[in-house]
Amino acid sequence: MKAMTLQTYGTAQDLELTDQPDPKVAPGEVLVRVKAAGVNPVDWKLAEGLLDPVMESRFPMIPGWDVAGVVERVGFDVEEFAVGDEVFGYIRKDTAQLGAYAEKVSAHVRMLARKPASLDWEQAAGLPLAGLTAHQALERVGVVSGDTLLVHAAAGGVGSLAAQIAVARGVRVIGTAGEGNHDFLRGLGVEPVTYGEGLADRVRAVAPDGVDAVLDCVGGDAVAVSLELLGDPGRLASIVAAEVTEHGGHYVWVRPDSGGLAALAALADEGRLTVSVAKVLPLAEAAESWRISREGHTRGKLVLRVD
Repeated sequence: MKAMTLQTYGTAQDLELTDQPDPKVAPGEVLVRVKAAGVNPVDWKLAEGLLDPVMESRFPMIPGWDVAGVVERVGFDVEEFAVGDEVFGYIRKDTAQLGAYAEKVSAHVRMLARKPASLDWEQAAGLPLAGLTAHQALERVGVVSGDTLLVHAAAGGVGSLAAQIAVARGVRVIGTAGEGNHDFLRGLGVEPVTYGEGLADRVRAVAPDGVDAVLDCVGGDAVAVSLELLGDPGRLASIVAAEVTEHGGHYVWVRPDSGGLAALAALADEGRLTVSVAKVLPLAEAAESWRISREGHTRGKLVLRVD
């Protein structure tokens, strides 16, 4: 099979399109013929060795944890899926080596769910990591109908999905973003406020009774603002600032979860969740996708088309 590989830790310029053996399919796993692979900042951070203190890596390494594709083979004990099933998943394994930037990838059934029929391959590939992060963060802070939720960076990949999930639950969502993204947020049912100095006062102006929960997707000053606005720090979740735990908040590192994926798929097929895809590139141009990702100004997901 063709795959984008790294021979050692490195940067985008070290990615190579190479021929690799087809992955083995262990008990509990399926082999997926990849249609599209989502690109996330963690992909190039992993490649640069930034996760080496906490995660084993083996080379040659194929990056990528987001996938959408068709089941081509099943492990001898698998009953959850059959050959020909369309699936999507967040396929983070215990060791980083055999990822989704390839024509084929093996994945445990607990990492997969049936692809939402309402999403195309590229949208489905952009949903798992960001969508599960949003879903698990909202679960961690107990967001329920009637709450007012503040989302920092609500136009970003995780923020925009969290906003949609919350709106679907009957939650009032206030989202921070640059003015150029305010109309985008309004289209998601979010009340936009401009980030930057004076943010706490702007949030109070639209929510004088305060906010019940906060999802932080940017870190930095957003943590202090969140603590200032919240009555209960236990209802603050951050996906970037681990120091929130020192104040009683929650630091969220997403875990594979087939049930969560199925819930996201259901929301999508009910018309209450969509995935904004900023750019689709061929697999061979993975390095360019990393360059765009590093700039940090993309609204929506970057996706590699594989098959």
